[in-house]
Amino acid sequence: MKRLLPLAVILVLSSAGAAQAALFGDNEARRQITDMRQDIEGRLETTSRGQLELANQNEQLRAEVARLRGQIELLVNEVETLKQRQRDFYVDLDTRLRQIETGGATATGGGDPAAESADYEAALNLLKEGKHREALAAFDAFVARYPAGDFSAGAHFWAGNAALQAKDINAATKHFNTVLTKWPNENVAPDALLGLANSQQSIGDAATSRRTLQTLVERYPQSNAAQVARQRLGQR
Repeated sequence: MKRLLPLAVILVLSSAGAAQAALFGDNEARRQITDMRQDIEGRLETTSRGQLELANQNEQLRAEVARLRGQIELLVNEVETLKQRQRDFYVDLDTRLRQIETGGATATGGGDPAAESADYEAALNLLKEGKHREALAAFDAFVARYPAGDFSAGAHFWAGNAALQAKDINAATKHFNTVLTKWPNENVAPDALLGLANSQQSIGDAATSRRTLQTLVERYPQSNAAQVARQRLGQR
């Protein structure tokens, strides 16, 4: 015959089972909550890291944009400076022409003075119009036609300038040196030395160009060209 458990024992066992079940359910809930918190914290960390990286990238982009803007401003300033120098060159051209033409005549070649003057003016007009290669050819023809004319020094000087503008450095150097050799006391001589320094600078020979500028300052200290040379040498 089976022995029946007392009712009190049954109630105690039932209560213990329920408590154990409740405890198991509570632990599972805690584990799920912990997992959810860790997942959320992980996502927040990932999001924060991504936002930080994005902020760093934005800062780098802003810095790069600022740097590029600075470079653009420098380039714009350089272009404007070059344009101003070119404008100044041509504004000053007519004044220099008058100085050169009246700076003292050499022995005349015995040709027609009117024709010589007209040919000279025609070559100068080509230069003033920016037709550098045509002007160089015209001046070369002029010095060949009037080798000892009144405008020979000026013709060689402006031929040198036309050649320099046309980037024919060999021709520019030849014409400037001709002025310095044959007419060192003419008004155009200081400008020829400055033109020679420009020719040397244009081919990257900065050391020789600097020496030429120093020679210009020493040889023709009162000339306008010497003032330009002092500025480029950093002198006062």
